[in-house]
Amino acid sequence: MPVTFAELRRSLPWSAPLALLAVAGGLLAGAFAFEIWGGLKPCTLCLYQRWPHGLVVIFAGLALGARGGAQTLLLVISAISLWTGAAIAGFHVGVEQGWWPGTASCGTTETPGDLKSLMALLEAQPLTRCDEVPWSLFGLSMAAYNLVISLILGGASWVAAGLIEKDRLSDAHAAP
Repeated sequence: MPVTFAELRRSLPWSAPLALLAVAGGLLAGAFAFEIWGGLKPCTLCLYQRWPHGLVVIFAGLALGARGGAQTLLLVISAISLWTGAAIAGFHVGVEQGWWPGTASCGTTETPGDLKSLMALLEAQPLTRCDEVPWSLFGLSMAAYNLVISLILGGASWVAAGLIEKDRLSDAHAAP
């Protein structure tokens, strides 16, 4: 029996936070799996991209137990966190493609003047450079996939928050 839109909408207070929790947690688990078992060491920007997903796991977990305006607020904060992660991922994609330079911690384009400066520069470099793509699928890097998924999931969280809040307000006005 197919699920109706009304049934799907009634499930949003628990299904939206659960979906956020599952996807953000799954992305984090995947990143750690690639690192631990796949041997892909993350660059600085890769590490920065994990933080918003960690926050979404926390906020979505809290949203599962929250009701009313608190749940809506937690879903909105999750959307903003995801869009922040998408911005970081978008910046990372630009660095990978050579559209702009990375941060100072990503590597350097500095030319040292002597051997001592060269040694200091090499020792300060991260083990993995941000402008190199260590893994890709269909020509897209992990940062590119993170960008797309974070944008879509952030939008879904925003829409779910709006629908939940609309239903909450209409139920409050309908109550005698």
